[in-house]
Amino acid sequence: MGEPKETSRVGDSLKSRNWLEPFGMTASTQEIIKAYRNLYRAGLRAVQYSSPARFTLRDRLRRAFRASPASDFDQQRILNTLEFLDGAAKTTGIEHHIVRSLLMVWWYESYQWKLRYRTSDKTEIAFKTRAYDHFYHTLRMLNESMGMCIR
Repeated sequence: MGEPKETSRVGDSLKSRNWLEPFGMTASTQEIIKAYRNLYRAGLRAVQYSSPARFTLRDRLRRAFRASPASDFDQQRILNTLEFLDGAAKTTGIEHHIVRSLLMVWWYESYQWKLRYRTSDKTEIAFKTRAYDHFYHTLRMLNESMGMCIR
């Protein structure tokens, strides 16, 4: 019975290490999960747990986190968004009205997709297809100006 062999942990850690991490290019899975949970909790408080808004919030947040790669994770944008949602939860000021309006548009948009192609008029289909372009452009400008990540 000889002594147990020592396994080299250094080699294993070097193979599994993400070399882009020191440069801030990717985030760990735990950081992403923590950001998701914090955003979801803050969003629920911002909409005051109202029934249609909380499900729309959940679906939009899931879609955003599943569709974007880990390299898009930006901690500062997450913190700015959490601060915005916290302001929406504390008072019924401008932040609360913005969040409420966003969720109302997103909730109604899902029903608009079903009705979009029920007409045979090509111009009406074109108008309905591009109806939300200005809304999403305004949302991108809001995200850029305030450094947030609302999708």
